[in-house]
Amino acid sequence: MNVRKIALGSMFGLVMFAAGFTVAQGPRHPNLEAAQRLINQAFDRITAAQQANEWDMDGHAAKAKDLLSDAKEQIRLAAAAANRH
Repeated sequence: MNVRKIALGSMFGLVMFAAGFTVAQGPRHPNLEAAQRLINQAFDRITAAQQANEWDMDGHAAKAKDLLSDAKEQIRLAAAAANRH
């Protein structure tokens, strides 16, 4: 794979991840907020690992980041559902 494309895609993903799903619900849902914070930390660590390994991880790190993004979205949906009740 082209390292430049992977780097640009990961940067775009990081920006979308950080900016797009911020609904952690502060004092109203402190456990969900903590979970989102830990997901952000995991995402950052995976990005650092990718950079340290020159992005060559057979796509597994990128897949993990996709799954973390999905998890963060599910947490956002859980908070929204809790807010409706």
